[in-house]
Amino acid sequence: MPARDFRAQRINLMEHNAVILTSRVAIDHYFRMCNEMRYTVPETTKYFCLSESIAYYLQKYVQYRKRKIFYGQQTINDLVDVIKKHKDEKFLLPVSDVHREKIADFMDDMKLNYSKATFYRTVCADLSDFNGKLDYDVLVFFTPMGIKSLFKNFPNFKQGDIRIGAFGHAACEELRKHNLRLDIAAPTKETPSMATAIDNYIKEVNKR
Repeated sequence: MPARDFRAQRINLMEHNAVILTSRVAIDHYFRMCNEMRYTVPETTKYFCLSESIAYYLQKYVQYRKRKIFYGQQTINDLVDVIKKHKDEKFLLPVSDVHREKIADFMDDMKLNYSKATFYRTVCADLSDFNGKLDYDVLVFFTPMGIKSLFKNFPNFKQGDIRIGAFGHAACEELRKHNLRLDIAAPTKETPSMATAIDNYIKEVNKR
């Protein structure tokens, strides 16, 4: 997203002294936008990251040891206690134009003072190198956007014998909208990760 489109959201970066970072992509576009807006991020800015790997990625832009950086295990709920200690800050939540509302809902529930702003856009990948053919046994999707990308690149896609896996409720629902057969679903109590779900599926198929 160019700076001129960002300005249309009327978000003042200077008003926010804490940032919620959900991915490395969000970090890249947050600092890119700050640069385009000629805004120097203060050393006092606090960063709240969903995971340790996301937090360490901040080293690309800031001196890690000199910043106030907090991180969870994988979800926003892991940060409940630390955010409560900083609840008086004004938070900024950089997102894509395609995103889930779970984190915003979390912040609403905690009655935090925050702004949600679009910093970047999600676009469908160009899969023209596949020459119109998907020669795979399994396709796995982690977001609804991935499924939309499939049909943008292959509008006549037919599932046939291809197994399809989906991670998360939103991706599963998007599959059903396109009348695709869901063969592998995660997370569940038995399969918390997609890798485990695929492994279990292969074991079951090999028994037949």
